[in-house]
Amino acid sequence: MNILHLDSAITSDASVSRKLTADIVARLTAADPAASVTYRDLNEGVPAIDTTWFRAVRVGTDNPTPEEEARVETSDRLLAEVQDADTLVIGLPVYNFSIPAQLKNWLDQIARAGVSFRYTAEGPEGLLKDKRAFVAYTAAGTPIGSDLDHASGYLRHMLGFMGITDVTFVPADGLAMDRAAGMARAQAALEQIAA
Repeated sequence: MNILHLDSAITSDASVSRKLTADIVARLTAADPAASVTYRDLNEGVPAIDTTWFRAVRVGTDNPTPEEEARVETSDRLLAEVQDADTLVIGLPVYNFSIPAQLKNWLDQIARAGVSFRYTAEGPEGLLKDKRAFVAYTAAGTPIGSDLDHASGYLRHMLGFMGITDVTFVPADGLAMDRAAGMARAQAALEQIAA
């Protein structure tokens, strides 16, 4: 099993989502000691897509500039990590009711027509199939699945759009109101994870 472990929290060692992603990876590797893990901290920087990225990655040029070559290389590397993975473990701390900017940047980098999805006569088809994802959802005050939660549904949609439809959330929500209850919900979800 190849695991891609992604963190995106800005709170460093105080992050609950980082603790939960580490716990998920520990459960998976305990069940499969031969598993390999690729770790990426999205908080260390994922470039936002822009006009240069569009020209280089989506359009392509015959004579790319060094900057355009760098954009393609970054996008290709991020996408290859997903293509090589059987299992994704994603930290999803909720900021201002949605996903962190660095996680959105990562999704934008890997959502590439003809590579991670394609358009067909029947509609879009995800090309990153036969993978599963575990998402550590953490929020101080945004209950998962509530009208205020613009994070979990969006991430589930984007993963599914690219073919990753086996998505399990490990929620630790309501942490500002009742931290113990939020962590208990997460622990109960962790115990349901089977490699």
